Amino acid sequence: MTPARVGLIRLLGSVEMARAYTLATLGATFGSFAIERMTSPSTFATIILLLCALGAAILFVRREEISLLRFAPFSLLAFLALTLISMLWSTDRADTFFGWLWTFGFAFLAITVGHLRDTLQTVRAIGDTLRVLLVTSLLLEILSGILIDLPIVFLSIEGNLAAGGPIQGIFGTRNMLGFIAVIALITFVIEWRTQSVVAPVAIPSIALAGFLALLSASPTVLVLAVIVGVVTAALTLVRHTPASRRNIVQWVLGAAATASVIVAFALRHPIIAWMGAGSDFSTRADLWNQILDFVAIRPFQGWGWFGSWQRGEYPFTYINFLLDDHHQTALNSFFDVLLQLGIAGLLLFLILGAVALIRSWLVASVRRSVVYAWTPLVLVTLAVDSMFESFTIVGAGWFLLVLCALRAGQSRSWRENIDAANTGVIPTLPSQ
Repeated sequence: MTPARVGLIRLLGSVEMARAYTLATLGATFGSFAIERMTSPSTFATIILLLCALGAAILFVRREEISLLRFAPFSLLAFLALTLISMLWSTDRADTFFGWLWTFGFAFLAITVGHLRDTLQTVRAIGDTLRVLLVTSLLLEILSGILIDLPIVFLSIEGNLAAGGPIQGIFGTRNMLGFIAVIALITFVIEWRTQSVVAPVAIPSIALAGFLALLSASPTVLVLAVIVGVVTAALTLVRHTPASRRNIVQWVLGAAATASVIVAFALRHPIIAWMGAGSDFSTRADLWNQILDFVAIRPFQGWGWFGSWQRGEYPFTYINFLLDDHHQTALNSFFDVLLQLGIAGLLLFLILGAVALIRSWLVASVRRSVVYAWTPLVLVTLAVDSMFESFTIVGAGWFLLVLCALRAGQSRSWRENIDAANTGVIPTLPSQ
């Protein structure tokens, strides 16, 4: 083996490469909108392709550290397989294949990061990335809304900061900014609680994320903040409950959560009116009703996987024609999966998210470090936001879902027992 090859292998397997790769991947994933607008979709696709190729090389070099049984959750592999198989009945096989490539690409990036970094390292990397992106968003909003008082058209920044919002930052829409800000809040608080960053960094970061979430004026931010706050309190209660009574508390909280969902559904109209989101919800309701008409035509297999709606593709263009609108998604991840992959796809999607949430919740309930709370809290955020937007099936949202599912599977999975049988190591979860 030549010295150059030995050096390359050492570089790919180094800790420095793992950290640099993780930061580059997170920057590309969360900054995708700005990268596409400042360059082109082709350039961004090339970046993702190169990151996937580099990730494959790193995983190959580290192959002895990785168990094939725990490489990826089975539910994720099944979902990816169905998205690819949907080419057989898609209205446009080429676009479905490219849609699958995007879905697979971000999933592979998440899997690579999940194997290169542990939970705390992942949280720190996401925190560093989101700090830079949120500061950049605020600076550009100040430039647009106060200094030059003009929109920055190519970044879709409307310059409404002086008027108190809504603002979009470098994420394209106010709803996406609100979603990213909530993820950032969770991440920054976990960083602070684990003492990964000092208070002079953590406190301004939390304030920045909260400030941008407020100025986004996104109707979903209030819902996300309330639910994440309640879930955080519930998880804290479980973590501080003695092990002998923990199961009882879990069941009580589960029953309370079910009852809350039923009550919220029954009172949905007063809640929507109180939030001032009547027009937004009316738009979504009309869209979802139209989608259900097309779901009824192909209830089991759907119309083929596209991810974001492609221009010129049926039935998306026809739905927009009927509504006299230009929606690019179903504004709901579950409806989008149902329309594109039918009941089978929706069941796999629900299993992927539910299994990850249950596993991560159980792990966070018994592990001493508060860092394990990050995964279930992010999964709850993704689940709630999926009812109002389709962020969870594309880009950063899909990346986070796969990353959290992988992290949950690494900590609590049937594969762990198989690995234990082969290695003689008994997996344990330290209790508080």
